[in-house]
Amino acid sequence: MPRRTHTPRVVLVTGGAGFIGCNFARYVLGRDSKVRVVNYDALTYAGSLSNLDGVQERFGDRHRFVKADICDQSAAERVFRDEQIDTVVHFAAESHVDRSITAPDTFVRTNVLGTCTLLRVAREVWGDRRDVRFHHISTDEVFGSLGEDGHFTEETPYDPSSPYSASKAGSDHLARAWHRTYGMPVTISNCSNNYGPYQFPEKLIPLMICNALAGEKLPVYGEGKNVRDWLFVEDHCEAIDRIVRFGTPGRTYNVGGHNEWRNIDIVSLLCDVLQELRPRKHGKRYRDLIAFVEDRPGHDRRYAIDAGLIERELGWTPRHTFETGLRLTVQWYLDNGAWIEEIRRTKYAGERLGVLKRQ
Repeated sequence: MPRRTHTPRVVLVTGGAGFIGCNFARYVLGRDSKVRVVNYDALTYAGSLSNLDGVQERFGDRHRFVKADICDQSAAERVFRDEQIDTVVHFAAESHVDRSITAPDTFVRTNVLGTCTLLRVAREVWGDRRDVRFHHISTDEVFGSLGEDGHFTEETPYDPSSPYSASKAGSDHLARAWHRTYGMPVTISNCSNNYGPYQFPEKLIPLMICNALAGEKLPVYGEGKNVRDWLFVEDHCEAIDRIVRFGTPGRTYNVGGHNEWRNIDIVSLLCDVLQELRPRKHGKRYRDLIAFVEDRPGHDRRYAIDAGLIERELGWTPRHTFETGLRLTVQWYLDNGAWIEEIRRTKYAGERLGVLKRQ
C-alpha cells in the first residue's frame, strides 16, 4: 500500500446530486465512518435530489446538502468557512458533448469560470495549509482523438475537439496552475467514459436502455465504429478516493476501465442483456430498434486510456469488466422505472441534441 498523503475529514463534493457525484458521496460515506460530506449542487437539469434518495436516512448528519452554484463566490466561501472544508472533490460540470455544440457559453461559464471560482475560494480560505486537498475531475476527451493504435498517457498533449472538451481542458490548466503558482495541494484525474446507476439518459448507455424499454429507435451515430474506453462508476469512485488519500499533489492520474468497445457493439450487447432480463413482447428483438443516424459534428474516432501510473503508484485497477458492469447497470434501470419516467416526463424525453442548423 502506498504512503498516505492526505486524510479527508470534511469533503466538499461539487455536483454531488449528479451522476458520478451521487455515487461518490455514497461510496466515501460508506467507506469511511469518520468522513462528513457537504454535497454542493445547483440542481441543473442533470442534478436531482432523487439521486440522493436514502443517503440522509443512512448517513444522517454526516451528509449535508447545499443548493448553490459553483460560480457563486460568496456561497462557496460561506460553505468553506462554515463547514471547515479540508477536501474538495470537484465533479460539478456541464458534461454532454451534444449540448456543448449548441450552447457552448454555458460550458465555459460552469467548467472554466466555476472551477476558477472554487480554486480562488479554496486558496483564500486555506491559505498555506498543507493538510488539505483539491481534487479536480476531468475527462480523456481533452486529449482529442486517437488512431487505431496507442493510448492516452498523462503526458499526451491536449487537443480538444468539442466546446465541452475545450472547457474541461481550460479547467484542468487552471487547477494545475493553482498548484504550480500558489502551491495548493491539487490532484487531477482524467477518466474514460463512465456508466452505471443514476446516469442522466442523454448519454449513450442510459439513452439506449430508456429508448429500448419504451420501444423507441436506438440512434447510433454514423456507422457506430467510434471506440471508447468504458469505466464502471463504482470503479471510478474507488480510484478517486485512492487519489485523494494517496496521490501526490501536483500529479495527474489517468483512470480507465481497460474496456475498449465500439458504439455499435455496446448497443448490440445491451440489447442482448435486455432481451435476457426483460424480453421484448410478441417475439420481437431489441436489436431491431437499432437505427443509424447522421454523425455528431467533430466526433472523435477513438479514446483509450493508459492507466498504468495509477496502478503502479496507487495500486488501483478496475474491478468490473464491461460485461459485468453493463449487466449491473441494466438491472438498476429495470429496477428504477419511476426514476426514468420522472426524467422523461419533466426533463428529457430522448430527443436528438447537438444538431447544427443548415445554413
